[in-house]
Amino acid sequence: MPTLTEHLSRSKTALLAELAREISDPRVLNAIARVPRERFVPPELRLQAYENRPLPIGYGQTISQPLIVAIMTQALDLRGDDTVLEVGTGSGYQAALLSQLAAHVVTVERVPELARQAERALAELGYANVEVHVAGETLGWPEGAPYDAIVVTAGAPRVPHELVEQMRIGGRMAVPVGSRDLQELVQVVRSPEGPVIIPLGPCRFVPLVGPGAWSSEPLS
Repeated sequence: MPTLTEHLSRSKTALLAELAREISDPRVLNAIARVPRERFVPPELRLQAYENRPLPIGYGQTISQPLIVAIMTQALDLRGDDTVLEVGTGSGYQAALLSQLAAHVVTVERVPELARQAERALAELGYANVEVHVAGETLGWPEGAPYDAIVVTAGAPRVPHELVEQMRIGGRMAVPVGSRDLQELVQVVRSPEGPVIIPLGPCRFVPLVGPGAWSSEPLS
């Protein structure tokens, strides 16, 4: 019977081989290899940490499927000296990956408990170039703008113009856009003439809730 460490090592190796069939940027794959995803899932789910599927993290939120995380990260086309905004910290895993590829990461989360958990995990793992904030009244974090790249880890009803305005000219954003239940992942590049939108494929995220997005959770 393999130990937990052995199981996680084998699972991560298998996941990286699977991702390499669709992800062409070796920097993204190297970041995924370095970040321990098992530290960002509930303890009872650690055996499943490297399965290529989303996992629940509490408060109605999930840690996204690794392939989708990799596609979104690759779409940001990070160059090492970037300042990046993440909207929807969740577990903190995406922020940890971004910290390996960018100079500075700002991440905002509307669930205070998740923000605190993510901040603690990121600090324990030494990702010192990430700052975590509880989301305010404005979508994103205008205080840190302009950003070179923005990643939105929840589904928006439209490309949020509030976030486009927080990007530099030439900045890149990855955001799921569509209904509450099904979205299209798009890359948005801010040009002097306006945003250029490039579809990347279907996806499914929890809804982006708050100013500039969905007004509230759906009624049950």
